[in-house]
Amino acid sequence: MRYRMYETVTEGLKIDVLYGDEHVAQSPYILKGPVYHEYCECPEENPQTWQKTLSCPTKEPQIAKDFASFPSINLQQMLNEVPKRFGDERGAIVHYTILNNHIYRRSLGKYTDFKMFSDEILLSLARKVLLPDLEFYINLGDWPLEHRKVNETPGPLPIISWCGSLDSQDIILPTYDITHSTLEAMRGVTNDLLSIQGNTGPSWINKTEKAFFRGRDSREERLQLVQLSKENPQLLDAGITGYFFFQEKEQELGKAKLIGFFDFFKYKYQVNVDGTVAAYRYPYLMLGDSLVLKQDSPYYEHFYMALKPWKHYVPIKRNLGDLLEKVKWAKENDEEAKWIAKEGQLTARDLLQPHRLYCYYYKVLQKYAERQSSKPEIREGMELVPQPDDNTSICQCHRKRLSREEL
Repeated sequence: MRYRMYETVTEGLKIDVLYGDEHVAQSPYILKGPVYHEYCECPEENPQTWQKTLSCPTKEPQIAKDFASFPSINLQQMLNEVPKRFGDERGAIVHYTILNNHIYRRSLGKYTDFKMFSDEILLSLARKVLLPDLEFYINLGDWPLEHRKVNETPGPLPIISWCGSLDSQDIILPTYDITHSTLEAMRGVTNDLLSIQGNTGPSWINKTEKAFFRGRDSREERLQLVQLSKENPQLLDAGITGYFFFQEKEQELGKAKLIGFFDFFKYKYQVNVDGTVAAYRYPYLMLGDSLVLKQDSPYYEHFYMALKPWKHYVPIKRNLGDLLEKVKWAKENDEEAKWIAKEGQLTARDLLQPHRLYCYYYKVLQKYAERQSSKPEIREGMELVPQPDDNTSICQCHRKRLSREEL
């Protein structure tokens, strides 16, 4: 159910969801006003009030774990070291400062085009809630960067990344992919967390009893998967849709036709194998109603900690050695497989709601800001990232704008 607003609703919204003449679930849904549209710049001055409105969880175990290595954050040390260590030709680092709810940045390194994604979520947050003043570095590349150990001298730096790994210390945010699909939910026609839930294919009993995979050749195990599929077509349907890293293998393994993501869910079992890092399709697979077979991996996204093997997904070895055995297990234990698929879907649905992503972003910024040992500054070479101009919608902000001094 999507409803896109183009003006401020002062009194509030009443949403009736009817089947015939009957109300569905808790309908009618009442949202107390005022209610603002996405591009209305009207930040809540009290972050506690905002977090309460969104029902933000009080604890996020991944955030607690990420910040355990950083009791205090030395901005001067960051300024001295980050550009030298990570901002070279191959760098993909963007240096941000947030001051008085305005966002400033400078790019360090050549590969920083993805800053449009980090800009987008920070601007969106700043329209909704007053952000703390802080100065930080986001890594826009695939791989986590900080491999220094906590007990080393010099110690690790708190670099913010989209993907974590067991051998790095980066602080993790929801990936650009899942964040963008959340922000675009009212405009886009891409896969997003809502569209998938409405397109999960045939019911469990009518799904094809095979494990399924389509994807690029970004990791060797993906090629193994295709080989296994050729040898065991009754258990597995796997194909590579594009060769980039292992072009010499195309002749031998063949190239599979692209298939729409919703069609994946015609199959009972989905194989999730890492790409260059964690496979960013994983949250989308979890939201379908197939059983996910997840490869053991040193990489993780922000929400993996909440998911448990054999409760939300079925684990498979890194080398895929037990994949066929696990597919057979699922076929022989259909009720249990169906239960795990359902548990996984419901948990992912809970963890990946748009408001949960906003809460997570805010909490990371808040924790970081609390640990800074000096005041953030607008550094040389930084430019203001302006809020987008939205002429199509009317924005009437009812909140009294307080100056920082009054707060």
